[in-house]
Amino acid sequence: MPTIEQQVIRELTTLVGTASVSSTDPDWDQGNRAVVEQLAEWLGAMGFATEIIDVSEDGSKANLVATLGSGPGGLVLAGHTDTVPFDQGRWRSDPLKLTERDQRLYGLGSTDMKGFFPLAMAAARSFLHKPLREPLIILATADEESSMNGARALAAAGWPKARAAIIGEPTGLVPVRMHKGIMMEAIRITGRAGHSSNPALGNSAMDAMHEVMGELMAFRDTLGQRFSNPAFEVAFPTLNLGCIHGGDSPNRICGRSELHIDLRMTPSGDYRAVREELNELLAGIAARRELSIELAPLVEPVPPFEQAGNSELVRVAERLTGHGAQAVAFATEAPFLQQLGMETIIMGPGSIDRAHQPDEYLELEQLRPCIALLEQCIAHYCL
Repeated sequence: MPTIEQQVIRELTTLVGTASVSSTDPDWDQGNRAVVEQLAEWLGAMGFATEIIDVSEDGSKANLVATLGSGPGGLVLAGHTDTVPFDQGRWRSDPLKLTERDQRLYGLGSTDMKGFFPLAMAAARSFLHKPLREPLIILATADEESSMNGARALAAAGWPKARAAIIGEPTGLVPVRMHKGIMMEAIRITGRAGHSSNPALGNSAMDAMHEVMGELMAFRDTLGQRFSNPAFEVAFPTLNLGCIHGGDSPNRICGRSELHIDLRMTPSGDYRAVREELNELLAGIAARRELSIELAPLVEPVPPFEQAGNSELVRVAERLTGHGAQAVAFATEAPFLQQLGMETIIMGPGSIDRAHQPDEYLELEQLRPCIALLEQCIAHYCL
């Protein structure tokens, strides 16, 4: 019989070796079907009822819902099966081959977050022959690293449901009950080109963008005053002016200009209302300057997330880990699972600082503590 560590390493080797990059760049974007089929095979052999649900029309992207036991309530252990793109030349070892060295498991997705699935399965094995009062659900999603379409599809379908959900993103096994949302928007200004020798011959989109940028920086300060939250390391909403393009020649009045921004809201702010405020601000500039300004989403927004500090799941996680629940800047699928009516937290092995980096790794010393923690959570919600 293999040890727990050997079993986890063997399964993680297979998952890391099954490429499943998701990206907004079509040259990188892949499906995750092979990963969810492999998980379904393992979980089915353990006695879970498995269902694979297509997320893309061609079925290359899919979610997996695997259920042990039946009835209402229970616990969801959730994770995403995709990874970010990678630069193989910056890795010391093959990113698609799990490599053990220095008491670490190196490989793409080892910590973010394919490594969570073998650990969740290891915890579940302790309950295969026990009568469950409420079901245990292992959920594997598609496209978290790009569109979050997997989690969005589940929220739209209203399934699966349980009392509580733990998303195993890397938090060092510290519970997280709050994160900021993400909006990425394009601001597109259409003026009128003309000969630079006479400003009256055109209407400069570049001049208008100068005013837009100034107003955005003032708006950023206003957001910080209205929606600051000391639970976050960066306590205020951030608004980043990320990239700008415009014009085509120094002797031509700029006819078009485009700015891309990233806005990360704290949970106290309604991102839809904030977007409306942005629209009104831009509409005022457009009217004054008699040109066109469009605000267009670059990706579907991810709402901010907050689970009440006095909720059962947060209290259970704090008691079991000995850590107070924290707030983080990175976004997850938590708001979509919360929309299904489940108390939700983020809590998993590894460090987010290792995610999206060359030589990503999961520490071996995290394996048994994670399994033990998940076993206690399963016992609380399912026995």
